[in-house]
Amino acid sequence: MVDLFVDRVLLKNNKEQDELDTEREIVMRLQNRILMLFFASAACERCQQFTPTLSNFFKRLTDEFYVDRAAQLVLVYISLDQTEEEQESFLKELPKRCLFLAYEDPYRRELQAMFNVEELPAVVVLRPDCSILTPNAAEEILCLGPDCYRNWQEAAEIIDRNFLINEDFEVKSMCSWSDPMRRLKYRVEDEKKKSKKKHHDRGWGGGGEEDVNGKDGGGSPW
Repeated sequence: MVDLFVDRVLLKNNKEQDELDTEREIVMRLQNRILMLFFASAACERCQQFTPTLSNFFKRLTDEFYVDRAAQLVLVYISLDQTEEEQESFLKELPKRCLFLAYEDPYRRELQAMFNVEELPAVVVLRPDCSILTPNAAEEILCLGPDCYRNWQEAAEIIDRNFLINEDFEVKSMCSWSDPMRRLKYRVEDEKKKSKKKHHDRGWGGGGEEDVNGKDGGGSPW
């Protein structure tokens, strides 16, 4: 993914439109991340309808209001607008953490041809090695929402055990393997069980071990 933009200038979608124009900056921003290339145009009605959903999707995965730690995900808007004014207008609808290519950069059209983008909107999802994870995830995002990222993360073999949507903290039945708080909780509970078991063994001449294991062994809180 880094190679895809290493010789290019990416812009941040902030007020100043700061540039990421050095190899070091590009590497730091893109390395070991899943990349979403969002091909769209302000003149496309379907793009206009889809953009709020995409923006919400990205925010729920990267905004600290929703997550403890941002997902390893980057969104790059590849403008197919007819004018720079259209591009600037469309950028206002996209998250501030989104990146984009300058309107005058011909690489926009090269990327369109490179990934065979013919229908808009298109969200090309790439693994960190630049291989295609899905050629167009627009429908998947509409149907599954943030759950898409978990699927992509597994398929891309990216390990990020700290990813957690904040609202999941309130769901006691959540069974995500990526929740470090739950793992800590169960380690503490296991220690308590071991302590109780040792006390039980000492009090009953070691005869209670089978009962304890028989009660708890194989049990699952889920």
